[in-house]
Amino acid sequence: MSSRISCLQQGPLHILENHAVRRGPVPDFLRQPALEGVQAVHAGMPGHAPTPLVSLPGLSRALGLGGICIKDESSRFGLGAFKGLGSCYAVFRAVCQRLGLDPARTTPADLRRPCHARQLEGTVFVTATDGNHGRGVAWAAAMLGCAAEVYMPAGSAEVRARAIREAGRASVTITDLSYDDTVRLAARMARERGGLLVQDTSWPGYEQIPAWIVQGYTTLAVEAVRQMAAQTGRPPSHVFLQAGVGAMAGGVLGCLLDHYAHRPPQFVIVEPASVACIHDSLLWDDGLPHAVAQPGPTIMAGLNCGEPCPITWPLLRDFARFFMACPDYVAAEGMRALARPLGTDRAIIAGESGAAPLGALLHLMCCPELEAARHRMGLDEQALVLLVNTEGNTDPALYAQIVEQGAFPSPCSGLPPASGRGNDAPAVQAGEQEQA
Repeated sequence: MSSRISCLQQGPLHILENHAVRRGPVPDFLRQPALEGVQAVHAGMPGHAPTPLVSLPGLSRALGLGGICIKDESSRFGLGAFKGLGSCYAVFRAVCQRLGLDPARTTPADLRRPCHARQLEGTVFVTATDGNHGRGVAWAAAMLGCAAEVYMPAGSAEVRARAIREAGRASVTITDLSYDDTVRLAARMARERGGLLVQDTSWPGYEQIPAWIVQGYTTLAVEAVRQMAAQTGRPPSHVFLQAGVGAMAGGVLGCLLDHYAHRPPQFVIVEPASVACIHDSLLWDDGLPHAVAQPGPTIMAGLNCGEPCPITWPLLRDFARFFMACPDYVAAEGMRALARPLGTDRAIIAGESGAAPLGALLHLMCCPELEAARHRMGLDEQALVLLVNTEGNTDPALYAQIVEQGAFPSPCSGLPPASGRGNDAPAVQAGEQEQA
């Protein structure tokens, strides 16, 4: 392994360190001047409200940390996940482009006027998804009176497909393909049928809409910056971000890095060990994104992606410090810890992908074999850690197996017990903000 990348931990939970982290400006499309219109579009969407930033002082004390704050996206737009942020902004920008409208002078309400509805008649939005992104596209399309055509990879839960259908006028097909091949199928179907592809990853010749999606995700980062300033009075020292293709991770990283340029946090990227395309691309040590050679199954459906997003890969490669490839039990323990909080901490309902960062943090702080890694990462009593819960209970059957029945137990014996109020603990509701 090169001097740029080193391995901090081997085994089921694998950790890489990037010794060549850049310090400097992020791409212009993720700097504040380019993002002002993003927040205005979201503010004009039905059901818009900032999601809560939840402080977990009980768990922080138990782990020996200075603080843990979780940006809880499970209530965003009533869709159960953050993905609607990217979908609705990209749909808005794509429609403005198609109709020749100035996005700076147009609002989401303007696009619902009868004159524009007639122009959009027959438009079909097409996408591939593991669940949350497709639901966001179907919902955004329905706001304009349009239909959506959604393709899902093999093994997708029917409950996720049903949620997409219920979000709008969407036809949903569960294929027998991998996620990445399903993306290629959706792109082909959009070309052949004249649909408008709204995909959350990019490839040569298809960069603009994915860039709008990435920009859309930054609203959660902008909200978190304001909430952390109000609640803690200081910036985070560490930010853990889960990654599938890396679109959300790259967008949030870029936005936070631009805001905290004077005092940048350490960014930690968390992926499923069986399909860790960002982590595995670093191992090639050629600076390029690579597909996972032998992808395997994971309960983290929203992160089950084998190929990095090219427009955000450089951000993660150059600005993230640590990369964790985690077994499924890591996410499962994160779900249980959030559902059954310690002390007076508030409960958070988190799905498998949403809980992965907290699960990674728990194992870093509690597993004896990871002691050297957590010291190297500077996770101590001064650390203020920011996490993002990207989804709520989007698969009730699997959620019950994990939280109520203890499926996917961790071999780490040092984890704190999930005590407190158990499943009766009230989850934080949309619009609430915990005070640190």
